[in-house]
Amino acid sequence: MSEPIRVLVTGAAGQIAYSLLYSIGNGSVFGKDQPIILVLLDITPMMGVLDGVLMELQDCALPLLKDVIATDKEDVAFKDLDVAILVGSMPRRDGMERKDLLKANVKIFKCQGAALEKYAKKSVKVRVGGNPANTNCLTAAKSAPSIPKENFSCLTRLDHNRAKAQIALKLGVTSDDVKNVIIWGNHSSTQYPDVSHAKVKLQGKEVGVYDALKDDSWLKGEFIT
Repeated sequence: MSEPIRVLVTGAAGQIAYSLLYSIGNGSVFGKDQPIILVLLDITPMMGVLDGVLMELQDCALPLLKDVIATDKEDVAFKDLDVAILVGSMPRRDGMERKDLLKANVKIFKCQGAALEKYAKKSVKVRVGGNPANTNCLTAAKSAPSIPKENFSCLTRLDHNRAKAQIALKLGVTSDDVKNVIIWGNHSSTQYPDVSHAKVKLQGKEVGVYDALKDDSWLKGEFIT
């Protein structure tokens, strides 16, 4: 077996992290021969819930989990990290646009970027899932100037998948037949789903989505909406 890697999940008491932790611990993410020290970070008021998550992980007796650390302290959470999965962020509430989240989330991800800079390995890989993911990822990267920018990535897979699915439904194919869809911007009213490079497999041949659909008004209207 390899040496254990140290993996942080933020917002670890939340529902998204709850669905990730078992997959990380059982080897589905980093491999069946990769031991893990799993670090769970959340805010102080959530520590009671986080202790429950910790006990559930202990009950699973996952052989790859060499240690699980639950904390509300950045100096503990970010120390010597190999991987940081930044899930926790301020959620959007009713009536809020993504721009309304920026003020709250910029503060969170500036602090987390600074903590990565101060405590984590310079080789740390950072994956941002907290919304608005693109902006939060940029904020964290800017706040950790000595960590290579290519080590930062973010996930807006919902919108990418949704765009693929809408095109597939319109053409009567499966989502797997659609590729090269691009999503620009955060998950918000200003986001732009771009199919100018997208292709779809029809009768064994790849065709540009515009040529396949022959419906520019739908692509520029209902599809974007």
